[in-house]
Amino acid sequence: MSRRLGMVLAVPVSALLLLVLWPAPYTAHSWRPQPRPVVTTVDDLGSAQLWALGKIKGPEDVAVDAQGRVYSGLADGRIVRIVGDQVQTLAHTGGRPLGLVFADPQHLYVCDAWRGLLRVGLDGQVEVLTQASAGLPFGFTDDLDVGADGRVYFTDASSRWHQPDYMQDLLEGRPYGRLLVYDPRTRQTRTLLQGLYFANGVAMARDGRSLLVVESFRYRLRRYWLQGPRAGQSEIFADNLPGIPDNVDVDEQGHAWVALPTPRRLDIDLLMSSSWLRERLAVLPASLLPGPTPIGLVAELDAQGHLLRLHRAPGGERLRMITSALPYHGRLLLGSLENDRVGWAYPTTH
Repeated sequence: MSRRLGMVLAVPVSALLLLVLWPAPYTAHSWRPQPRPVVTTVDDLGSAQLWALGKIKGPEDVAVDAQGRVYSGLADGRIVRIVGDQVQTLAHTGGRPLGLVFADPQHLYVCDAWRGLLRVGLDGQVEVLTQASAGLPFGFTDDLDVGADGRVYFTDASSRWHQPDYMQDLLEGRPYGRLLVYDPRTRQTRTLLQGLYFANGVAMARDGRSLLVVESFRYRLRRYWLQGPRAGQSEIFADNLPGIPDNVDVDEQGHAWVALPTPRRLDIDLLMSSSWLRERLAVLPASLLPGPTPIGLVAELDAQGHLLRLHRAPGGERLRMITSALPYHGRLLLGSLENDRVGWAYPTTH
């Protein structure tokens, strides 16, 4: 063997040894997912119209004001108003705004991954409302909804891992997520549920008696009861979804629309059941970790949590990695953590 060949072979061997022997930053927890469900798929998102194409980056969630204007938070920290292809900067949070919803005609509540729960006025003023609960700071403030009484229900996806490191939360496989409530009258924050597996989207049920909260890294939604004999308790609302769920919104029929940034993949499901493999991947650079499949997906569930159909934008050219699907006057407004556009489509509902 020549010296040069020996040196060439030494590089991958050294990399393999590093992968096998380098200590992991944590002890991963294994979990075996159920087999992926078979579900009716409708390719009705591929012809979605696109707003602000090429003018924005990462409109993860969307909200609509009383005049029908669309708002979103971007990767560069801005809150923007989108009117057709016109993009107007409303405010800059100084962090990474994710979920947002109108509190009243003049104010948005915003979950900022870094700064906590914010209130942003249409005059551009940004106010930090809360950054911790029970002495534990938020690590990854994610999504929210507002009850009829004005209380704000929101999630801390992970108290350990911050937004750029969300894949580490998946690889470690431990429940660092929380569901919380902020009362604007008392300015107090309480933890309603803890021990959630990447607590993500939140939506009020149509009757206002319960909340739906997404556990992304268990492929499921949980229902938390606000009223009735089970108030303060939770249960599984929908399990074994065909993708990794993100935000959820509820329409006037009580149907839940769940954005799926990526479909379920056999390699990821197998990875979930092996703590050793996940610990090995944890030492790799983020660029080498598994990524989403580049198509757009939204799951539609009925009011009892049954999966009705899967809406798809195949190919990923127009829409991919959909992270929010807001029903609005028969349309879906579609946000994405990665896209440079907001989509809107008329989904097939029967």
